[in-house]
Amino acid sequence: MQFDNTDKKLLNLLQTEVPVVAQPFAALGEKLGSVGETEVMERVNALKTGQIVRQISAIFDTRSLGYKSSLVAVKCDPHKDDAVAAVINAHPGVSHNYRRNHAYNIWYTVAVAPNSKLGLEKTVQILHQTSGATTTRLMPTLHLFKIGVELDVEGTAKADTKSEVRYSQKNRAADTTLATREMLYIREMQKDLAIEPGPFVRIAQRIGISLEELQRIGGEMMAAGKMRRYSAVLNHRRAGFTANGMGVWAVRDRTDEEFMRIGEKMASFRAVSHCYKRPIYEDWPYNIFTMVHARTVVDCDAVLTEISKETGITEYEALYSTKEWKKTRVEYFTEAEQQWEARHA
Repeated sequence: MQFDNTDKKLLNLLQTEVPVVAQPFAALGEKLGSVGETEVMERVNALKTGQIVRQISAIFDTRSLGYKSSLVAVKCDPHKDDAVAAVINAHPGVSHNYRRNHAYNIWYTVAVAPNSKLGLEKTVQILHQTSGATTTRLMPTLHLFKIGVELDVEGTAKADTKSEVRYSQKNRAADTTLATREMLYIREMQKDLAIEPGPFVRIAQRIGISLEELQRIGGEMMAAGKMRRYSAVLNHRRAGFTANGMGVWAVRDRTDEEFMRIGEKMASFRAVSHCYKRPIYEDWPYNIFTMVHARTVVDCDAVLTEISKETGITEYEALYSTKEWKKTRVEYFTEAEQQWEARHA
């Protein structure tokens, strides 16, 4: 799909924040520079039809809602990886699943509900046993340095460009208790936004509250760290960002304070959308993960090179995705989760 400068600006706005107001598309039009509401909706519809925009909805913090989640690395026969991935993808809590160019050739994320009878570890064990995987490693987040995808659609950033970290460990909620109104809010706001003049007014009506109350609940959940923002998820490849590189770094022999500083430096790079501390294993020495999205592998490698220069960490690998089996947002508190557990418990 070809898009002009207005589309590019709109995409940057959509992935940063869609305002939860009476007329969100009119508000976006004002930010674009007096673009009419109807034209904004037409452009958003075209971007969705062209599969540039996957979904517009609330982004919640999985852990802050009481869910247990983890990245999972899998080794399997590369000739059977499609079949292995299909079994894994059948779990409703699996939101991302990629083939990567490594001996660990399948990487997926999975989340299980607070009321799960199996729990995270048992769920992953079942997926290991039923999928045909040969080795499975849990890679949970030990510390969150950054999460938040903001693709440079306008192409103004360089490999060493920095940006503000909007969401990290300090933003996460300590209390994961959810009020009834929050549960109703989550179930409605996690759905794809209707492209119409007053979509949030209709959402509030479905919940049985006013728009002002909808805004208040959202503000409270963001302040508590349970919700990160309301925005669009872009299809990276369709938007021109064909390289998806997971930089994995072996940070050795550092004090806790030094380790934290290194992680924070890595997270400060604009091109880094996710930055985590994760566990090591006897066959896996890498304990910091940085996700980089770029237009080419060369651009991705350039970002990782700049990170290495700035931090002094030279032991790292770049794992590139070569196939996307699944990418969606986690849907919280659904019947599908309970049904999967009932079949496998």
